[in-house]
Amino acid sequence: MAATNQSAGNRELVLLADALAREKSVNRDVVFGALELALASATKKKYSEDIDVRVAMDRNTGAYETFRRWRVVPDDEPDYNTAQMYCLEEAQDRKPDAKLGDVLEAPLPNVEFGRIGAQTAKQVILQRIRDAEREQILNDFLSRGDELVTGTVKRMERGNAIVESGRLEAQLPREYMIPKENLRVGDRVRAWVAKIDRGARGPQLILSRTAPQFIMKLFELEVPEIEEKLLEIKSAARDPGIRAKIAVHTNDRRIDPIGTCVGMRGSRVQAVTQELAGERVDIVLWSADPATFVIGALAPAEVSSILVDEEKHAMDVVVDEENLAIAIGRSGQNVRLASELTGWTINLMTQEESTKKQQEESSRTKQLFMEKLDVDEEVAEILIQEGFSTLEEVAYVPISEMNEIDAFDENTVNELRSRARNALLVQAIASEESLEGVDPLMLQLEGMDPQLAGKLAKGGVKTRDDLADLAVDELGELTGLDEERAKKLIMAARAHWFEAEQGKEAA
Repeated sequence: MAATNQSAGNRELVLLADALAREKSVNRDVVFGALELALASATKKKYSEDIDVRVAMDRNTGAYETFRRWRVVPDDEPDYNTAQMYCLEEAQDRKPDAKLGDVLEAPLPNVEFGRIGAQTAKQVILQRIRDAEREQILNDFLSRGDELVTGTVKRMERGNAIVESGRLEAQLPREYMIPKENLRVGDRVRAWVAKIDRGARGPQLILSRTAPQFIMKLFELEVPEIEEKLLEIKSAARDPGIRAKIAVHTNDRRIDPIGTCVGMRGSRVQAVTQELAGERVDIVLWSADPATFVIGALAPAEVSSILVDEEKHAMDVVVDEENLAIAIGRSGQNVRLASELTGWTINLMTQEESTKKQQEESSRTKQLFMEKLDVDEEVAEILIQEGFSTLEEVAYVPISEMNEIDAFDENTVNELRSRARNALLVQAIASEESLEGVDPLMLQLEGMDPQLAGKLAKGGVKTRDDLADLAVDELGELTGLDEERAKKLIMAARAHWFEAEQGKEAA
């Protein structure tokens, strides 16, 4: 009689699994997996040890078997758990051909499904089904390759908007909303998918309306030529809700990139502006020449001259007094956006400031040549006038170029090159001595160079940890770095701390 009851109960389980699978539109294996998990959890509660249990259920009859499991681990396993693990010798006593990584199993008495708290089992099953549904909905969305979500604000949670788009739920955090934007329940909203968090218990899609990528995607919607690959948005920079700049480019000479993005009577750019709460958009022509690109990005200001420093990835941009305020923009907005758009550090200055800076640099270079090459002021000035600014240039520029200098004969050229090379050799030896005891890993940090490392070593800072412990102002005093660069260097030095913490959490 008991066997008949159990068989009937098993059939009921199969019917329940099928009904739930159809109702929730999930694979029936997901439902059976949830039932197996519930039975395994109930079995474990019967034992005082924290054992590992597996339940295998027949998908057709509903009959199930229960097994206890042990994983085979090395003798020196740091987290050895006698309830769930065997060392290799123990495992081979039970199964001679057992090897590391194997899982051994032994049968356990089944618990009766009727003895499991019905509510607990139901919760486990429904939670697994909800998880499977969420995963399926997310995978369906990702398979379409969409990067924009358009939906309705379903509810507000601690200032964050939960956006519903069909069966998909996404979160638009307060910090990713356009400033002064006041979203309410029921509002239609569009946003860019900034992040996918599969481990989140709530919405797994994190949206943004402030990211530069959002404005790029909006233009893709409004400008068919972008989708047709006739036009390309190279980069974008934004001050959300106030002003933005985008850089556009085309390889088709028949197309005007800026006019195409603006649209007939400004229709296309106005549609984007309305979506961005009135954000004004400057459309800039992208150029492969960095100087030309920067000049365009600073519009409407007119640039008088520009000096590119490849090594520092910076430009000194000279504008006249009338254009200086326009180039800077309100609260530095124009130059900041231009810098973000182009990726170059832009130093704005007047002609007077530029002349003064050039004179100071020329004076420093002249002193360097006089000291390191042991020459008089006249020779140093000739070198500067001919375009030389470093010892490396004097030492290694093709000799034919130096021989073209009318003021120098062949012997003078050879002597200058020899002195420059000797000075560089002395510097290299001094640099090596200053780096004695410095951790090689510190020299690999982004933004670090031997000269900077030498300054730090003089101050007793020789490892990444030493550097990571410094405050920004302390690093500035030691090296003369500006606040922004000092901050980046310290964060680079601390990166291995965060990696170590993430490794522990993952373990």
